Amino acid sequence: MHGENALEKTNRINVLFDFYGPLLTEKQQTFLKCYFHDDYSLGEIAADFEISRQAVYEHLKRAEQVLESYEQKLALAARDEKLQAGLDRLELLIGRVPADQRELLLETTARLRD
Repeated sequence: MHGENALEKTNRINVLFDFYGPLLTEKQQTFLKCYFHDDYSLGEIAADFEISRQAVYEHLKRAEQVLESYEQKLALAARDEKLQAGLDRLELLIGRVPADQRELLLETTARLRD
């Protein structure tokens, strides 16, 4: 993978993996971790698992499709993104509140982020 689109795709897959990774098969989890987390090439993964590069590619594609399917149905990543954006906006607005009232509000937003 190369370029900005590759980085966007890697970030997207990593976010989806955080939400839905446990729902994947062990092999799908392993291949996705190797490729997207550890930056192994298709050839390196193929050599490690003694399968063809094409087989690795197909496993990865299928795992990506499964992740996207879960997101399409459950929208957990989209919901989290909206929540984080809302908390960012809330923190900006809290900055306008008098200083003596800010601490509790900031503590509350921090707890919501956890």
